[in-house]
Amino acid sequence: MSTYTTATRTGFEMPALAYPAGALAPVISQATVECHYGKHLKTYIDNLNRLVTGTEYEDYTLREIVEQAPPGPLFNNAGQVLNHSLYFEQFTPTPPGNNRPTGNLKDFIHFDFGNFDNLKKKMEDAASALFGSGWVWLVQEENGKLSIINWHNGDTPMHRRMTPLYGIDVWEHAYYLDYQNRRAEHVKKLWEIVDWEVVESRLDI
Repeated sequence: MSTYTTATRTGFEMPALAYPAGALAPVISQATVECHYGKHLKTYIDNLNRLVTGTEYEDYTLREIVEQAPPGPLFNNAGQVLNHSLYFEQFTPTPPGNNRPTGNLKDFIHFDFGNFDNLKKKMEDAASALFGSGWVWLVQEENGKLSIINWHNGDTPMHRRMTPLYGIDVWEHAYYLDYQNRRAEHVKKLWEIVDWEVVESRLDI
């Protein structure tokens, strides 16, 4: 499991990108990464640091804040920091030619969804059906089963004691510069750049 973002004596910091901002093009353009990562995520982190200062949450980890904070600005910003840290970590500019899950993750997917194509369709349908802004997640439940969930705004699987594996951001800032209103096209293209080794590393086996 990723460490998401780190906290220092001066607060939470931006998670490092494992690739240059333009490396995911044409699936995700440099302009989108610079806006989505460089501005939106930065704003969530700045807000989170401001909101925890002087409160009981000041020394909490990001996961502890997400799991324990009540609904409101603190939870919303912490959830978005967590979601976005996982999101940017799960992509690679150099996917293999046949970019599909392997190993334990493949076995889990086949057991719970029949095959990878069924999983893709279910996630794409969930992304299309979500009205407004939010996230679609492939998660592992506490009993080990894989499920697909979609939530509005900045809610996050860890708030529900689920393990996030692969997330699709369907807020417009994630895709509008590149795809305008074509959310479904954006969601389909993302499969090309998923780093399945990272996704599998989040699996609890």
